[in-house]
Amino acid sequence: MIKKAIHTDKAPAAIGTYSQAVQAGDLVFLSGQIPLHPETMEVVAGDFEARARQVFENMQAVAAAAGGNLSDVVKLTIFLTDLNNFATVNSVMENFFAQPYPARATVGVASLPKGVDIEADAILAI
Repeated sequence: MIKKAIHTDKAPAAIGTYSQAVQAGDLVFLSGQIPLHPETMEVVAGDFEARARQVFENMQAVAAAAGGNLSDVVKLTIFLTDLNNFATVNSVMENFFAQPYPARATVGVASLPKGVDIEADAILAI
């Protein structure tokens, strides 16, 4: 199977040894996205909702670069440093996803890169 790296300038550049996404056959594996603004590579200003929205905007940009969109997401994993933000994530997701919603796990973690409070990765079937 051939693996193809996916990259777009409309999402933050990788800050480590990984691709924004990798396509293998009909599956696209999106790397974790944190709330960085693609142009500045800085954490977006604002509250948790603004940061969550940026995460999904970044995911949307990478999905588009792979030839898909967030409706192609079959599995989503969200990492939160504070599970009290769970309801806000659900509310923000309503702006990016429609039924049938992807399978999802939400995991509470002690810390995330750059000190952010949310990260998400996904698998798309294109």
